[in-house]
Amino acid sequence: MGAVSDAVLDTDELWRIVDQERGSLADLLEGLGPEEWETRTRCGDWRVRDVAAHLTIAARFSYGQVVREMVRARGDWNRMIHDSAVREASLPVSEIVANLRSTIGSRRLAPTTSPHEPLLDLLVHGQDIALALHRDRPVPPRAARDAAERVWTMRFPPRPWPLPKARLVATDVAWARGEGQEVHGPIAALLLLLTGRPQAAAEWAERTGEPWTGVTAPRDGARQGRVPKGHIGVRARLLVRPARRVLWRP
Repeated sequence: MGAVSDAVLDTDELWRIVDQERGSLADLLEGLGPEEWETRTRCGDWRVRDVAAHLTIAARFSYGQVVREMVRARGDWNRMIHDSAVREASLPVSEIVANLRSTIGSRRLAPTTSPHEPLLDLLVHGQDIALALHRDRPVPPRAARDAAERVWTMRFPPRPWPLPKARLVATDVAWARGEGQEVHGPIAALLLLLTGRPQAAAEWAERTGEPWTGVTAPRDGARQGRVPKGHIGVRARLLVRPARRVLWRP
């Protein structure tokens, strides 16, 4: 089910969807009130404004800026991701929205990443924002399948999340990966599960009325959001392989 060649979008279509996601997210953000911008998300200690600011950085920062941010973070990549987003989030919200809109049409990538990472970033963080605000934000199934395939096959940069030792089966698009106990659900929920958000996956499926047989709690009883700065998401309560140091993390 769902061969790799079928799961991956061609480059032009991928960037077209990235631009659509940037535009629709900017529209959502533009209509938020002051309190909504300060709403906490499941991304560590990030608020909605921090997540939104993070999504503007990769397509706007030059390599020189990235190097300077790395120096400020003393070489810690996760700290750089966290701190640069928080600094950008101090801008007026109108400027954060304008910065996000300015990335439409850009194909600039963060160091070490592929064209699939911007889509993955937007889909997952778009849900982080929408779920925190109790908003519905549709996820294009083919785009979510591309992102899920990218997570499953990532080698470099190293995958930020350990793969679940289970067979994941999408119920709304042709895609299945893994071995072991089967976890069935819409591809968007599986994507959230793959990126360390089991509670968000269950919540998304529940809101959309889609069937979901996945886990609903983090591993070892930890709460989602109780994670170190820069480390976004937690492991699912599935047997997983040990995590590795990462060079990129949405």
